[in-house]
Amino acid sequence: MVAETQIEWTDATWNPVAGCSIMSAGCTNCYAMEMARRLETMRVDKYSGLTRQSGNRTVWTGLVREDRDALAIPTKWRKPRKIFVNSMSDLFHDAVSDDFILEVWHVMRETPHHHYQILTKRPERMASILNEIIGEVLPNVWLGTSVEDKAVAHRVEILRKVPAAVRFISFEPLIGSVGSIDLYGIHWAIVGGESGRSARPIKEEWIDEIHAQCIRYRTKFFFKQWGTWGEDNKKRSKKANGRMYRGKAWDDMPEASLAL
Repeated sequence: MVAETQIEWTDATWNPVAGCSIMSAGCTNCYAMEMARRLETMRVDKYSGLTRQSGNRTVWTGLVREDRDALAIPTKWRKPRKIFVNSMSDLFHDAVSDDFILEVWHVMRETPHHHYQILTKRPERMASILNEIIGEVLPNVWLGTSVEDKAVAHRVEILRKVPAAVRFISFEPLIGSVGSIDLYGIHWAIVGGESGRSARPIKEEWIDEIHAQCIRYRTKFFFKQWGTWGEDNKKRSKKANGRMYRGKAWDDMPEASLAL
């Protein structure tokens, strides 16, 4: 069964890890926390005990589970897909063992007809694992990190040290300026505003900064969404705000994806 998704830049999600912990400001309204709570109420054992209530908010407890039963899922998908790995967690969380990461890597190596997109807020561990333990670049694996504002822009420098066929940055939720960020060696940039009732505003000039650097470094630019706040700074639904930036949709992808 295909794990269908509404995420605009991928085809399917694969979650061999469940659970996470808050890392930086971009995690505050993480959709995965609320989704994990819902899955627990639906009696999905994998998500039991992963979240707790803090006032009116759902937050991670810090419990992380490795799900070996989920490892074989991509091997059953014959049609090539772009697969977002751990949309509900972070493969490079400290609580995920080196051995389990190697098992995930083995699955990706054995299914070269798929392209895997791995996004982390912990690029330090990603760099350590890739350079010191795995030591292998798979052409179908894209490695990325999240940058929500200038406070965590240093993650880009760390990502540059990661050996990868495709390196990408998710500037989502973009909650502040990232300044004149250096995208040398970065193949793809995803930009998006935050959604939901507690969403923080996005400003067009923040997007402009990133777009200008994408042009300078020939980095592919993908505008995912305005989110809850539109380009006119009005608050409304994600659907009403849409995906148009500078009068067009921006769906650029790395060249590797063209084979799918």
